[in-house]
Amino acid sequence: MIEKLEEIKHRFEEVGQLIVQPDAMSDMKKYSQLSKEYKDLEKIVTKYKEYSDVISNIDNAREVLKTEKDDEFREMAKMELDELEPQKEMLEQALKQMLIPRDPNDDKDAILEIRAGTGGDEAAIFAGDLFRMYQRFCEKSGLKLTVLDLTEGSSGGYKEIVCSVTGTEPYGTLKFESGVHRVQRVPQTETQGRVHTSAATVAILPEMDDVEVEIDMNDVRKDTFCSSGPGGQSVNTTYSAVRLTHIPTGIVVSCQDQKSQIKNFEKALKVLRSRIYEIELAKHNEEVGAQRRSMVGSGDRSDKIRTYNYPQSRVTDHRINYSQHNLPAIMDGEINEFIEQLRIAEAAEKMKEGAVE
Repeated sequence: MIEKLEEIKHRFEEVGQLIVQPDAMSDMKKYSQLSKEYKDLEKIVTKYKEYSDVISNIDNAREVLKTEKDDEFREMAKMELDELEPQKEMLEQALKQMLIPRDPNDDKDAILEIRAGTGGDEAAIFAGDLFRMYQRFCEKSGLKLTVLDLTEGSSGGYKEIVCSVTGTEPYGTLKFESGVHRVQRVPQTETQGRVHTSAATVAILPEMDDVEVEIDMNDVRKDTFCSSGPGGQSVNTTYSAVRLTHIPTGIVVSCQDQKSQIKNFEKALKVLRSRIYEIELAKHNEEVGAQRRSMVGSGDRSDKIRTYNYPQSRVTDHRINYSQHNLPAIMDGEINEFIEQLRIAEAAEKMKEGAVE
């Protein structure tokens, strides 16, 4: 671990020199990448310095115990060691977590897709509840959620809703939400008060650019149609909405949130890239094998991950066997604790696998 930390410290100093060069800002893209790298490395280097200081103080205290004859000095050294040893362990754990390789997609914007599953009208209503939950979470977290396309349910909610999420680490924040979400409650359509189980599927995809996922536009059919959602006077009067069909995969993407056909086309293309990336990633994971699938989950939209039990006001995440009994607050966007627990579980799993020695 020390060897890795020394390498990081060296790279931090190197990047620090590069960003103050007179011509550093001549290439703004490279300068931006270096600035981000500097900030990321600075966190680790600062923690490493703190760790090094504690190690140095421990060595000094032990030297006092070895050489000092004065009982008072020896007692002070013992007390110092009692304080420093736990600090050393905490800092070691913190550094190990910092050294776990980050998902390169964490900083990317995200595509959020929610689809009604089994349960008919109730599933669509639940999909609407999940959308509101994520909408409220984004508001509270400083993320911006924009609806790109939706199909409303016949009794409320949504059969399908697709959104983009932008801000700080949107994908890294929401990626563990991918999977099947189940709800257990008495549906609005139920006359005898029986509890039913319905489901909705959530998919969180990193937004990929054209360099990372190349699409041959000869393979894409573009159709335009009139928007049916919010949008002012142009709704239903201009062919601004766009539908893209990727012929090799059969993926169909629609976007109608903008008045401009060009902007809708650009956004639809981003969603299409993300879905193609998801397919390629699934193939890769299948080739790598079962060892790749972590306890926290693969992000596969078919994994059953969470149950929302209304009669008991309980929400349970099945991947980490973690429950909370404050369902109304959770449905109002208070899902931070679930996200944090999932992050901790993933970090612990990676450390156990030997990602950091």
